[in-house]
Amino acid sequence: MKLLRVGTAGAERPALLDGDGTLRDLSALVADIDGSLLADAAALGRVRDAAAAGGLPVLDAAGLRVGPPLGRIGKIVCIGLNYHDHARETGAELPAEPVVFFKAPDTVVGPHDTVLVPRGSAKTDWEVELAVVIGRRARYLESAEEGLAQVAGYAVAHDVSEREFQIERGGTWDKGKNCETFNPLGPWLVTADEVPDPQRLSLRLWVNGELKQDGSTAEQIFPVGEVVRYVSRFMTLYPGDVINTGTPAGVAMGHPEPKPYLRAGDVVELEVEGLGRQRQEFRDA
Repeated sequence: MKLLRVGTAGAERPALLDGDGTLRDLSALVADIDGSLLADAAALGRVRDAAAAGGLPVLDAAGLRVGPPLGRIGKIVCIGLNYHDHARETGAELPAEPVVFFKAPDTVVGPHDTVLVPRGSAKTDWEVELAVVIGRRARYLESAEEGLAQVAGYAVAHDVSEREFQIERGGTWDKGKNCETFNPLGPWLVTADEVPDPQRLSLRLWVNGELKQDGSTAEQIFPVGEVVRYVSRFMTLYPGDVINTGTPAGVAMGHPEPKPYLRAGDVVELEVEGLGRQRQEFRDA
């Protein structure tokens, strides 16, 4: 299923995109697309049955904002330097273990919402990523297979980053990762049954129409199941938590000087195979 949330920010309603591309209203069946729903197999079954029956009300998509496909996110765990090609382009040594940092849930915006270049920023960068949405409580998992079994679905994430704040200002990466609007998510949450192999997905990103990133999750150093297993050894993952799994080569930081960092007026478009497409205009904060 392709689950999404539509409407004005803070007042989104749950919806479903059916096999014909028709937008369907789920608000009579479920309160929201969130961790509570993803953990409730019976509720998800009712949504599947209603979708198959074809009787869900149609929503007019014209002019309707698409919000983040997941509400009430618990935490966003991010994995840095998780692609062989991205590590090569930045000159970084391959990590022996996953590099873990966090983004606050309030960085999440819709897939087509405006993204703000922070005040004082000279190095705002783009990163297309595969986002993993957890559907079952995960703690002390023993195998990558167990890790995959905890995944409810997948989405497109844009891990917008400010490289000076992240790398040159001391401390941890968090200052360069948690600026407002720095995690567009969606358009859909695609349930795991529609993604038979998360290590065979293409990822692409364009800036002002020019292709900048063209990669594959096959390049991940630590694949999805292993990432979930690893993270579960250090913290408990709950339904509705999100893991951003890293970005392939092609970020601005990896370009020769002068590096083409983002400015107000730039337009970024990105997609992950089968998970939909995003488009953001950048404006000054």
